[in-house]
Amino acid sequence: MTKCAVLVFPGSNCDNDAYFVLKNIFKIEVSFVWHKDSNLDSYHMILIPGGFSYGDYLRTGAIAKFSPIMKEVVSKSKKGIPVIGICNGFQILLECGLLPGALINNKNIKFLSQNVKLEVQDNLSMFTNKLNKGDTLEMPIAHKQGNYIADIDTIRMLKDNNRIAFKYLNNPNGSQLDIAGITNEEGNVLGMMPHPERACDKILGSDDGKLIFQSIIDSRF
Repeated sequence: MTKCAVLVFPGSNCDNDAYFVLKNIFKIEVSFVWHKDSNLDSYHMILIPGGFSYGDYLRTGAIAKFSPIMKEVVSKSKKGIPVIGICNGFQILLECGLLPGALINNKNIKFLSQNVKLEVQDNLSMFTNKLNKGDTLEMPIAHKQGNYIADIDTIRMLKDNNRIAFKYLNNPNGSQLDIAGITNEEGNVLGMMPHPERACDKILGSDDGKLIFQSIIDSRF
């Protein structure tokens, strides 16, 4: 049976949302894994949720990368285990080097909490295979540091290698090339600022996020 680890840091606040969706909508086995743990051997998928790990002190995700569990996340990712980092989880993946680039303050330097529309850029990865290139998805964002930046060579590399998973249709935060989510070179790590776990039931206004989780589950298991 598919088993997913939802990591928990001091300050995580979307961990319960992710747990509920995976357990109750997708019916897979899921467990919270505390950041001081160091073993993920029994898990087939890893989710790093949103929130404010360590209160976002110093820099978002910068302290979380030193938690014992992150060494194991890096190790498992190198073995092909799917890893998805959402919002603060994306920031952590950037800080620990699993994804390139950085996230800085939104262009208006304000916390943004609103629904956004995304355009699917690639449907060949394990995170997007249930989608079509060009599809429009709607889901919420909730961040202050969501403005994706990278040097020109990195941006070109992401574009040329189809590693941009999602773009904003109406860029709310100033991200370069409208980037909302990217993957690693091997295609088993996804970082994205919007929250698919908050868009898995029409009662919330959209269930477009379901297709991302279903893509992982069906392609891997």
